[in-house]
Amino acid sequence: MNDYEKIASCITQVTQRAPFLTGEGVIVAVLDSGIDYFHSEFRDSEGRTRILAIWDQTATPNEDAGLFPPQGYNIGVLYTREMINEAISLGRENGSRLVPVVDYSGHGTGVAAVAAGNECGVAVRADILVVKLGTAASDGFPRTTQLMRGVDFCVKLGVQLNRPVAINISFGNTYGDHQGNSLLERFMDNASEIGKTTIVVGSGNEGVSNGHTAGTAQTETTVELAVADYETGLSIQLWKYALDVMNVTVVSPSREQLLLQLSNNAPSQTVRQTLGDTTLLCYLGEPLPYSMSQEIFIDMIPRGSYVNSGVWSLKLSPINVVTGEYRIYLPSYAARNSGTGLFLPTPEMTFTIPSTARRVVTVGAYDVSLRSYADFSGRGYVYRYDAGRSSASDDGQIVADVKPELVAPGTNITVAVPNGGYEKVSGTSFAAPFVTGSAALMMEWGIVRGNDRFLYGEKLKAFLIKGTAPLAGAPTRPNSRAGWGTLCLSGSLPV
Repeated sequence: MNDYEKIASCITQVTQRAPFLTGEGVIVAVLDSGIDYFHSEFRDSEGRTRILAIWDQTATPNEDAGLFPPQGYNIGVLYTREMINEAISLGRENGSRLVPVVDYSGHGTGVAAVAAGNECGVAVRADILVVKLGTAASDGFPRTTQLMRGVDFCVKLGVQLNRPVAINISFGNTYGDHQGNSLLERFMDNASEIGKTTIVVGSGNEGVSNGHTAGTAQTETTVELAVADYETGLSIQLWKYALDVMNVTVVSPSREQLLLQLSNNAPSQTVRQTLGDTTLLCYLGEPLPYSMSQEIFIDMIPRGSYVNSGVWSLKLSPINVVTGEYRIYLPSYAARNSGTGLFLPTPEMTFTIPSTARRVVTVGAYDVSLRSYADFSGRGYVYRYDAGRSSASDDGQIVADVKPELVAPGTNITVAVPNGGYEKVSGTSFAAPFVTGSAALMMEWGIVRGNDRFLYGEKLKAFLIKGTAPLAGAPTRPNSRAGWGTLCLSGSLPV
């Protein structure tokens, strides 16, 4: 299964013939919604689990029953390989009482199957480490602290066992300035430098969700958004450079207005006002120790059941601006009604956090059958700087930073589903594990087999990029959609 995708990604070329890579000796960590550990995708030839451990952050520790969180943590329960094998031996009905880990959405099961499953997967003999992340926040994503604990646990276990770890994160959210400066993004950068670690993150599915726009407000500028019927709440983030002073006027569908007066030296403040049936709770931020951006956060709270539907506007009035640049984000498409969105969206910088972290491998999606970019895939950026012209043919620009780094198959991917069976799915969630599994194979070749003890982190990312191939429709490399190109593992191995 996924044979066509694995051939297109040059994976079969190194697994079915020399050097016959399997991922043996490497840990593939999946931080997600859990896993169906009974599924045949995650068992060896003798029926034993290939799962090293499951940390269920949603479970309640019970000292009398011998159920404890991992050492050094105070939430959830750690289920060991021995406990999982015992549960499997009892069968699904009885074993589920011993290890009651349930993947309600099936997302984690599907992701783990692509990264390291027996049939669907890439690294078919890697050990699998699962973190079932804790209770979701209001927008459907786990809280930041839970994700950070999960990454910390996986990295430390790799160090403890002296084994390489490829970590897969197949989710994200839109909250933040998307420039790698938040606590979560910087934590990811720091974690990637501990042990023999590579962190892979999907770029998200916000490419055509109408949830982002950007521009320059050198003169008065109006940004409009539609709010659909039956929207129970909505938030708007506006990010700008702190040195630019501009006022922001929020205009409701009935033309009522709220003026937010900003200053380049005022402390953060909160403003609250009701327009129609919607209360606006506005936070006017200030630069933080780790970010020079200024945030204006507008929370739309219904007085009754729903916020006012119709056309809302943000009027940006420059007072004293240098750049005038602004970026506006709405919640992810899954957290708002389909008719809610910006009228003139900008597809660039639509990748989700934490795929914005600089030292993770950020993966977009493409359609293998069409050899084309998947339009839903979150886009990033190509930052360049002018280094002067050395010749008439030299445009003088040097590439400084690129996100995403590459794209992998992400449409009509076969994944395992809880309680047995398979289905076809699409999304960058399922493109990322192709790269995670490939990273595990590279680590096996380099670290486990002794060909390159330092093949992890930024070095591994560099070799992934080295092997990429241009994507039809996006031949210029790098670009903000496909980065440096499509995954090609055989070209990435330094042989």
